Amino acid sequence: MDIVESIKMAAKTLVANKLRSSLTMLGIIIGNASVIAMVGIGQGAQKLASEQFESLGPNVLFIIPGNQNAQRNRDVPRTLVWEDAKAIANQVPSISEVAPQIQGRQPVVYSNKNTNTQILGVTPEFLSVRSFDVNKGRFFTNQDIKSNNQVVVLGSDVVKKLFNNQNPIGERIRVKNLSFLVIGVMESKGSFLGSNQDDAVYLPLTTMANRIMGRTSPYGMEVSFISVSAKDSNSIRAAQFQISNLLRLRHKITTEDDFTVRTQKDVLQIVDTITGALTLMLAAIAGISLLVGGIGVMNIMLVSVTERTHEIGLRKAIGATQHDILIQFMIEAIILSAAGGLVGTGIGVGGVMLVGALTPLKAGISPIAIILAVGISGGIGLFFGVVPARRAAKLDPIVALRSA
Repeated sequence: MDIVESIKMAAKTLVANKLRSSLTMLGIIIGNASVIAMVGIGQGAQKLASEQFESLGPNVLFIIPGNQNAQRNRDVPRTLVWEDAKAIANQVPSISEVAPQIQGRQPVVYSNKNTNTQILGVTPEFLSVRSFDVNKGRFFTNQDIKSNNQVVVLGSDVVKKLFNNQNPIGERIRVKNLSFLVIGVMESKGSFLGSNQDDAVYLPLTTMANRIMGRTSPYGMEVSFISVSAKDSNSIRAAQFQISNLLRLRHKITTEDDFTVRTQKDVLQIVDTITGALTLMLAAIAGISLLVGGIGVMNIMLVSVTERTHEIGLRKAIGATQHDILIQFMIEAIILSAAGGLVGTGIGVGGVMLVGALTPLKAGISPIAIILAVGISGGIGLFFGVVPARRAAKLDPIVALRSA
């Protein structure tokens, strides 16, 4: 019997037992759909993280107080001061601009409305370093910084909450019971890693430090972190090296650094590592479903061999060889698994598209992943179909006919 005839016969047998075939495929369908969905969502998360880090600004480096290990502790050393930022701006040749920042949360009140939002103390360089724009009014000047002026620029979501999208320029809001004049509104920036960048109020750095929530140390005004813009993409590594050396000299460090300098690429690599590990772990869990589905195929095929003993004996009696029987049962197992793989892939792709439509994740599946998923499903059928196919092929025709 040729292979085409075996495929036709296997297909007819499976179609004749639709319910059993469907139930047999169920494990493979669930496993494949889970693998496709997990991989697609994981890739979407990596794409979203990559795009959001690119939106932070070109060639940006971040200087964070404490080292990587220290950040995991509650008592994070706060060692960066404004004078560090000034020294970096004046002494590091590979950078173009420096933007120190102090951040915290405070209630903001306008008339009878209030909201608890993020308060950011920044300098005029913040706009260019972090690629932010002002939509209405103006941003801070160096004179606002020097004079500790009580002026604010609002994020677009704060405007919606407090002013119902009316123009707030010239109005006054209260932060920590102090009155601030609204001088501008920021262009909408969207979210960054789940944090809404439009839900924020911007103050001059000195006003933030002296009147809202600043801290001082023996070295000067402490800042939450410092953003630095390198001159170009080729200067990023040099800037990282030069900033580290300068801060070690300023902080008189002889052992472990009390700060961390990260580039966008460094941070993105960390995010990629975390999301990649999570995706791999979830895909491995989903892969267990595929294994269980394969065992289900083997069990049902073994039952099928028992039920079709008379048919096998009859076919052997009229000339079918062990090889013919083996091939037929192997083909049935492969068709079951591959069909389950196709259906599961369709469900998985549908789930990924749904997640992409309902969330910011730009989830997607590559054709190679789909081909691999269906191929692996067929391979599972081939692997788990061997035992029942060999049992069917080795049946004695006389014994098989007597068992009917």
